[in-house]
Amino acid sequence: MYPKIVKLEELSDRCQKLRSAGRKIVATNGCFDLLHVGHVRYLQAARALGDLLVVGLNGDGSVHELKGAGRPITTQSDRAEILAALECVDLVTIFPEIRATKFLAAVRPAVYVKGGDYTSGTLDEEEGAILKEIEASIRLIPFETGYSTSGLLEQICKSRS
Repeated sequence: MYPKIVKLEELSDRCQKLRSAGRKIVATNGCFDLLHVGHVRYLQAARALGDLLVVGLNGDGSVHELKGAGRPITTQSDRAEILAALECVDLVTIFPEIRATKFLAAVRPAVYVKGGDYTSGTLDEEEGAILKEIEASIRLIPFETGYSTSGLLEQICKSRS
């Protein structure tokens, strides 16, 4: 396994040690199915907000529930390895749930980053409650216009017809 990929059960201890060493942890999460330049720019912007970036990756089952038939395109282990290969990503963990609540409770980040499709009002209630409890700030990073996995998939399908 890639050294940056950490099991969810080990994440809490790893992050506690990092916080104890004075490191500011930034966390984000998502499906990251067919990684594209919009994802990379988002992750780089997130990483710039602290000392290290921890990425929670939706497992295959939750991606299927969130995105529908035919998704994910790539397996959770492949997606985790691709994310871990990025210089801006310090740790990656796979979580099976649709919501990132358990991931956030394990990381206890100083900063939680979401993409431009979210607002403070659309954040999941349980996720919001854990973030409030740990006094994490929430930062929204605007989407890179013209980049989306769904758009890429549409383009691929059109080019095959």
